[in-house]
Parts: sequence; structure tokens; C-alpha cells
Amino acid sequence: MNMAFSISLFLLVLVFSFHCSFSSISSLSKRSSLSVENLKEDIIVSKNGMFSAGFYAVGENAYSFAIWFTEPPHSHNNPTIVWMANRDQPVNGRHSKLTLSRNGNLDLVDAGQFNVWSSETTSYNQVELYLKDDGNLVLHEPYLNGTILWQSFDHPTDTLLPGQPLTRHTQLVSSRSESNHSFGFYKLTFDDENELRLLYDGPDVSSAYWPQPWLVSWEAGRFTYNSSRIAVLNSLGHFISSDNFIATTSDHGIVLQRRLTLDCDGNLRVYSRKTDSNKWYVSFQAIPDSCAIHGICGANSTCSYDPRHGRKCSCLPGYKVNNHSDWSYGCEPIVPYTCAKSESTFLEMHDVELYGYDKNYVPNSTYSSCESLCLEDCNCKGFQYSYDWQNRYFQCYTKSQLLNGQHSPRVQKTTYLRLPKRNNFTSGESVRANDRVCTVQIERVYANIHVSRLVKFFLWLAIALGAFEVVCIFVVWCFIAWTRQMSSSAEQHGYHLTTVGFRKFSYSELKRATKGFSQEIGRGGGGVVYKGILSDHRHAAIKRLNEAKQGEGEFLAEVSLIGRLNHMNLIEMWGYCAEGKHRLLVYEYMENGSLAENLSSNKLDWSKRYNIALGTARVLAYLHEECLEWILHCDIKPQNILLDSNYHPKVADFGLSKLVNRNNLSNSGFSMIRGTRGYMAPEWVFNLPITSKVDVYSYGIVLLEMITGKSPTMDIQTMNGVDAYNGRLVTWVREKKRSSSSSWVEQIMDPVIGLNCDASKMEILARVALDCVEEDKDTRPTMSQVVEMLQCSESC
Repeated sequence: MNMAFSISLFLLVLVFSFHCSFSSISSLSKRSSLSVENLKEDIIVSKNGMFSAGFYAVGENAYSFAIWFTEPPHSHNNPTIVWMANRDQPVNGRHSKLTLSRNGNLDLVDAGQFNVWSSETTSYNQVELYLKDDGNLVLHEPYLNGTILWQSFDHPTDTLLPGQPLTRHTQLVSSRSESNHSFGFYKLTFDDENELRLLYDGPDVSSAYWPQPWLVSWEAGRFTYNSSRIAVLNSLGHFISSDNFIATTSDHGIVLQRRLTLDCDGNLRVYSRKTDSNKWYVSFQAIPDSCAIHGICGANSTCSYDPRHGRKCSCLPGYKVNNHSDWSYGCEPIVPYTCAKSESTFLEMHDVELYGYDKNYVPNSTYSSCESLCLEDCNCKGFQYSYDWQNRYFQCYTKSQLLNGQHSPRVQKTTYLRLPKRNNFTSGESVRANDRVCTVQIERVYANIHVSRLVKFFLWLAIALGAFEVVCIFVVWCFIAWTRQMSSSAEQHGYHLTTVGFRKFSYSELKRATKGFSQEIGRGGGGVVYKGILSDHRHAAIKRLNEAKQGEGEFLAEVSLIGRLNHMNLIEMWGYCAEGKHRLLVYEYMENGSLAENLSSNKLDWSKRYNIALGTARVLAYLHEECLEWILHCDIKPQNILLDSNYHPKVADFGLSKLVNRNNLSNSGFSMIRGTRGYMAPEWVFNLPITSKVDVYSYGIVLLEMITGKSPTMDIQTMNGVDAYNGRLVTWVREKKRSSSSSWVEQIMDPVIGLNCDASKMEILARVALDCVEEDKDTRPTMSQVVEMLQCSESC
């Protein structure tokens, strides 16, 4: 490698680094905005680089504006969110922006239309939004003594950063789950007695669980006679509250990255990590036993905790899980609850406590009187009968609700569960809950051994030289591989062209043609369709298939099959792309869109609709009977019937097409239901043999929709849990035909069609549609018979 080449590579690396370092911004001024479509570039970064603010993906096409810790280089972890503006109202992935308006207000606008969040500020002076080194996002007037108009520290979500106060006007609210950042059920707040508390605020009930609710404030070490109501975590790992609560982290005394978070399981934890580390670790945890947290397993359940294996939620005997993925929904009775005395019995459960919701408390009680007290109350679902060692007598607590259950030898209490007689109830359903954050061990970190600056300098210099050498080798290797790939691609281009009969496009070429896949014109189960302009200035419809699970050879075989199809009413395919995981198809662009888009307009008179029906029937007859292979479309619907400039139909979307052996009537190759609800034949539901008659049925539904203008999905009939076919539209048309034999077609006809139509042809169209939607597939006509009936109406 000569010197000139080395210098060129060095300059290339510098330019790349320079570009990367300026891919973010330092502040936002008036009439400026951050766009969700540029989420990787439109990011505000603090001066020290520790924090970033911008749009963050919280789901599929769902984004929130957030602040997060900037992850160390080469980290593959998801960003650690510390604040979020729109937790419950994510915005769309297109045309959504955070804008600093000219009147000094921050507005978060969803899809360019709906305002979902605002700072509610006003200023006609110079205003700037910037991110401080402590993670505080501040809107201030820089030239008026830095007057702060709004700051994120005054509106915490589920996290406090060092130096950020929790006051009487603020609270922490947990997330719904680790992946769902919307508001959860747990809160950290100051109560009316100035005491810092953790609360469970569930869908039905609410209660305090920290400090222990059975302790008065001084027994818990709290001081209620204060008026400041403030709690702060400092940079050294000390958390101090005005009610005399003090906590120190296991690594206190060292300045590290820290955050205090109210986790989705209701536990309050401090997380720490070194600046150059990817891993957060728990350095403080408020509640050692997570089963002491209210609502953690939902109603009618118990929680057991093992430090080695974590938390386990179990339904009480006689109950079953409501939602296996979310235990906050608890359990429900297997057998309907009865309060009749003669129908009730009690199941003894040792070491089980259901805290709270005591309907009655009777000290110095006998077991029989406690049992009778519960039987007399229709709302009593059980009772706790335990010995009070301090007063030396038994106590009776009758329960109106079965909440906050714990099962542990430490409980040393017995609960009697009320159940119906003549039912052999075993122990309840038990599932190991997701308790990853609860079982993490608290780590202890010590100060590093002091290393001289000179040693550090030479160490970093050696690392930099080694990294530069690796980059140079990598660039040269990439260049050689690229040249080889280009030559092989040039050699293979003609091969693919002769194999499948289409042009092979590169992914970058199609991305450029669609302007980064920005103009979406259609969407289906197989993928998304975008409008594009090819290099030869032809307008094209480019379908980007869902992430491919098939190899290139299998994909090319399917493309080759489409290449052998040739019909004037079949959408024409111009090319394809098979590059890495990308699979794309390039079709001709249809100016008038789909039949579904035109049905509600007044552009389709009766003659155009009749021609569309005839053209669609012809191409389906071609696919079913005239091809060398037997091809079923399996998804005939108005969205897949496209219209050219003269409103001639062309059938598209073979994403659900199936190549079938004509002699195989069982069609075992169909391993799953295919198609769109409302247009699917009954065969899919009743697991009958799949033949070309499924397309005939779907075609009949399309004809009825063209004639009546009514959508078949207005009232979907459900069979065996599957949306099968529409009964109301078909039944409604048949009833009109049966009740008024002379004018039934006029009664069902779409008013948009008008009265100046050929009534005889429309009646033929309606009769053909009813023949096609017969439930018995053997009574339906073939598509070639449909073509004959429609053509006969024109010539006969």
C-alpha cells in the first residue's frame, strides 16, 4: 500500500467521521422542527454527548418523542428511555413533527393534522430548545437571562435523573410493560400526609403498598410534619426525601451514569453503569420481595417468590388464568360463583394471605363462628383465620375480594377459600411470571486504580493506530469484493434475463425510483406497493414483498411462472429484484387505481361495470383452464382488480396465488386459510377440498358489490372462530329476488349506476352472481361458463 493511497484512505475516514458527527443538532429554534421521517438525523444531543432527544419507535409505525441515554459506540442495546412526551398517543411514521412555532410553543403533530402534545408556552422573544448535560430538555429565552419557559424535569414520566426533583406537583408512573411505554398501574408520589409512597392504581382497585401499609409513619421511619415534599437522587448515589427516607446505592460515592426508575412491576430501583459500558445494573431496590407489590398477579391469585428463580403467579383453586401474557388481569372462576349456604364449602390453604379488602374483622373468634359469618354474607369469598400471638386469641377476617395474595412459609397464616360443592378442585394454574428485572443481583462497584495520564495517552494512541490499520484493510477488502461482485453481476444479468424473461433491477435502483419508498399506493398481506418512475421514465407500481423466507432460486421459479402468463386482462410485470433479503416486483402502473377506489364514485356507469365483470371473468377462465398449470388466485376482491386509462380491468396481486396439480383434488398443499374476509368461500372454513370454485365464489361476491354498491364486510358471519363469508348481502339479494320477482334488480342496484341502464344485462349479471355464491361448490358454474353467459347477453 503506497503513501498516496494511505493518505486518501485517511482523508476518506476523516470525511466519514465528520459527516457522522454532524448528523445531529444541538438545539431547535423558532419555526424549526424535528421530523419522524428523519429520526436518525433530527436528534438533539447534549454537549457532553450523554443524552439524546428525538423520535423513538414504540411499535409498528408508532413513534413517541423521547429523551434517552446515548448508548456507547458499537452497542446493540435499545436506548434507555428517561422521558417521553406522548406515552399514550404515539404518532404516525409519516408527516409527524415536533415544531417550535413562532409564538414560542412546542407542538407535537401527528400525521400533519392532529396535535397530540404541547408545552403550552407563549413567547414572542427569541426562544431555543436544547438538551442539557444532565438530561433536562429546556425551552428558554437565551437573551433574557435564560428565562425557562418549560423543562422536562418538571414533567417526569417513570424515571428521575440525578438532580431532578420529585415534588408535590409531580409523580412517577410506571410503563405498562417493558415494551409498552404507555401509562401503567404503579405510581410514586407524595400523599396528603407528606409521605413518599408507592401506589397501585389498577383498573378496578387502588391501594398503597410501600412503605408497608400496616405500619404507621413513625414505625416506617417517616416524618410527616414537613411541607416541602421533595425527593432527589444525587450524582453520588444518595436518594433523599423530605419525609426522612434516605437510601444509598451499593456503589455510592462514585460518579456514574444513574437513573431512578419505577419499573413496570411496581418496584422502585436505581440503575447504574459506567460511561463506557453497555450494561445497566441494579444498585438499589426498594422492595426485596416483589410479591409484596399489590396487583402483581391480579385478582384471585397468589404470588410466591424465590430469590433464585424469581416470581411465580398461581391461580387459586377453582380459578383459571384470564390472560397468560399479562397477569395483571388475574384469574376468573372456572365454575360460576354461588353464595347459597348448602352449595358452598371451604378449602383450607396454609401459608396463604390475601391482604386487604376485609369485609368483617372479629377478634377472639372461633372457627365455626367465622365460617358462619362468611356463609351468611353472599359477597364473602373466603376468610382468614389466624392466631394473634400478642393478644393470644384467634382472629377472623372475611374477604369481599381475593386480592394481593401471597403464598410463602413466612406468612404463617391460613386462608379458607369459598368454593362450590361437588367439584374436585386441584391447585390453581401456575405460571412462572416474567420477573427478569426483579431477579437481577445488586452489583457493587469500586473506584478504579489510578492510571497516569501519560500511560493513558500512549494506550489510546496505540488503539487509534490499530483501528486505523483495521479500517484501511477493511476498505481495501470491500473495494476488491465490490469489483468482483460488479463483474459477476454483469455476467449474470443476461442469464437471469433469459431465465425468467424480465429485467433484473438492483435494490438501490428501485429505491431511487420510488424516492426511498415514500409514495405508498397500496397495501396487502403480501407486501406494500409504491409508485415509482424508472430510469426510462416509465411510471411503475413497485411491490415490496414482506421479508423473504425463500431462497433466490425458489423466488425466480415463481417469477418465471408469472412470466409464462399472458393475457390482456392480467397485470403486466416488467421486472423483479432479488438481492439479499429484498424481494420486489415491478408492474405496469394503472392510472385509475383499483375497482375498490372507483366503486363509490360516479365514474363507473353500468356499461363499464359490465365490461369489468366480463374482463375479470375472462382472465380467471384463462388462469383456471387455459394455462399449462392450474393456477388459483385465492384473493379475488375489488382491491386486486386494477383499471387502466380506459377502465379496462386487469387482475393483480398473485401474492396468494397457488400452483396446483390438476389431478390432485385434495389439494393438501393449502396448509392455511387464504384470502380476504367477506370474499372467502365456505370451503376454507369447513376444510373441504380447495378447487377453482373458491375463485368463482369470490368473483360472485365482487359482482354483488359492483351491482349493489354495498361492502360484503359490513356484517361478517363467523364460523368456528374464522371470518368465512358474508351472509347478509347474499341473503338480502336473494330475499329481494324472492319477494318481488319483477323489479328485484332495480331494488338492489347501486343508485350511482342510474336508471339509464340495460335492465336485461344487469339482471343477467345479478343472476350470474347468485349462481357463483352458491354454498355447494358443485352447483357453481366454472369461469368459462360465466364468460359464455355474459357474452351471450351481448350477442343473443
